[in-house]
Amino acid sequence: MNPTDAASFQTVRTQKTILGHPAGLFVLFFTEMWERFSYYGMRALLVLYMVNRLIDGVHSGAIHVVGFLGLQHAIESVFGPLNVQPLASQIYGLYTAFVYFTPFFGGMLADRVLGQRKTVVVGGILMAIGQFLLATETLFLFGLLFLIVGNGCFKPNISTQVGSLYPPGDPRRDRAFTIFYMGVNLGAFFSPLVCGTLGQVYGWGYGFAAAGVGMIAGLIFYVSMGRYLAEDRLARSKQTTREKTPITAQQWQGIFGLIALIVLNIIFWGVYEQQGNTVQIFADRNTDWHLFGWELPSTWFQAVNPMFIFLLTPFLNMFWGWQSARGKEPASVSKMALGCILLGLGFLPLMYITKGLGDTQKISFLWLVGSTLLYTVGELYLSPVGLSLVTKVAPPQLVSMMMGMWYMSNFFGNYLTGYLGTFYEKMSRDSFFLLLGALAVGAGLAMFALNKPLQKAVGKDA
Repeated sequence: MNPTDAASFQTVRTQKTILGHPAGLFVLFFTEMWERFSYYGMRALLVLYMVNRLIDGVHSGAIHVVGFLGLQHAIESVFGPLNVQPLASQIYGLYTAFVYFTPFFGGMLADRVLGQRKTVVVGGILMAIGQFLLATETLFLFGLLFLIVGNGCFKPNISTQVGSLYPPGDPRRDRAFTIFYMGVNLGAFFSPLVCGTLGQVYGWGYGFAAAGVGMIAGLIFYVSMGRYLAEDRLARSKQTTREKTPITAQQWQGIFGLIALIVLNIIFWGVYEQQGNTVQIFADRNTDWHLFGWELPSTWFQAVNPMFIFLLTPFLNMFWGWQSARGKEPASVSKMALGCILLGLGFLPLMYITKGLGDTQKISFLWLVGSTLLYTVGELYLSPVGLSLVTKVAPPQLVSMMMGMWYMSNFFGNYLTGYLGTFYEKMSRDSFFLLLGALAVGAGLAMFALNKPLQKAVGKDA
């Protein structure tokens, strides 16, 4: 580490700590919490809004959405005529895919021009604008566009700042990313309860507007607490006249290892993100949400996964610590392979209960809760571990760009989500859930098969 980086890390480490971690971790925790409140609040409503109101309204002429018919024509020129649900699935897949495509360029913008902190602020402002545009039906597609660009600036640069709080080799780093991930899911838990309820009960526009308010709250908190954050890498590089450090052969090996994992992650996200697409439709149409005589809004299903993440993370951290003390903690690639398999197994309960289920029949919401419990554990084995892995393996001068590249797996995976969703009405429910489970388990087995070369590429300590 060069002297400038060392001094910066030392400054951060001598600042206030909370639970043994720099206070900056919890600044990033709550900032990401509000951003995820915004994103998942919108996502809880998106498919239902398109299926239950927007698309039929556009086709009947009751609603005018700038550019919508052109987008529909472009999609149908590739896939042929689409009914309401498959069309909504394709739009959902395209939107959520591009949300994770732009972080690659947002990372480059931060690494080369603005730095992580300024880029986060720009991204937050754009996303807040996007949420409020969604509340105006005419500008629906413009709202999605602002969210896509804003997320590209925000997402990779908030994550890399977590790694910047810790020097290389600090054993707290993996645990820090797991704590950070709890912030992600705390926001994701509350957003369907607030935005989903407002959207379904009082009007779609109220739900989208509430998501915009959440984004503004996150920005205000981030800017006001910036003194606890590490100085970003671009600012540090301007304080020294040292020559650029070339990327070593070992670092290139790690980069290629990350790219291989990115490819395999595509299947994981293609299956996992169905919970905001086809599984949400299933939760709305084929699930009984009555509890103690009160019918819960179906969008509350979106709160189940983050609730389990928040509850399970401390126990999983303790379990990994127990394994580490005995020298038995799995390496990062092994954890991620196990995560894929657990995701696939999470669809077994739904495969069982939906066999022979009619289109109008309903199951207890507890079946969805049970499935979500299984694939939530799978998510914890893959997603935060992957984020930590990028900050450990990527060369310092490329860390934001590599974080953006890591999100490329979400880009392709989310598009795969939309494509797979077009089969939802073509297959029986149990066959569709079998397809999802088989894809996830297959990706996990492929990771296990490539475990040794991948682990060698990313490094034995990764």
